[in-house]
Amino acid sequence: MRTSIFCLPVLLAFAGGAYAQSQSDIACPQLPADSGLIWQHKATAKSDFCRALRPDGSEAFGLFIANDSPFKPTRGNRAEQAVIDGREVQWYRSELAAQPDVQARETLIELPDGRVAHVWVQAKTQQQLDQALSQTADLRFRNAQLSSK
Repeated sequence: MRTSIFCLPVLLAFAGGAYAQSQSDIACPQLPADSGLIWQHKATAKSDFCRALRPDGSEAFGLFIANDSPFKPTRGNRAEQAVIDGREVQWYRSELAAQPDVQARETLIELPDGRVAHVWVQAKTQQQLDQALSQTADLRFRNAQLSSK
């Protein structure tokens, strides 16, 4: 009987982990298969927060999916153009006040269900920036195709 009581918390922990993974699989877009990245996902009733983590635990990029985004693009901050999941997007330069040496980019993607995906990239080198932008281009939003707005 003691063995069963000891095993129950372990089994519940594994079940919780599997449930959390399936929730991130549903809420976060599909990552490129060969990227080596994994999602860290947190959800509220009205939003999803997804961070793509490298094997060392550092963030490659992140995204926030909600009905609206506090990020408002400024035309003067336009940087690279790209395609994410078949949709043309415009990346915008951003600055981190506490980290002036970090290169940052942000973009918005409108989803068919009316929500918006705010995607950001932060990199210390041009090589890291290029790699992260390439990885975001290979994201696939599984639950819906992007709107054609």
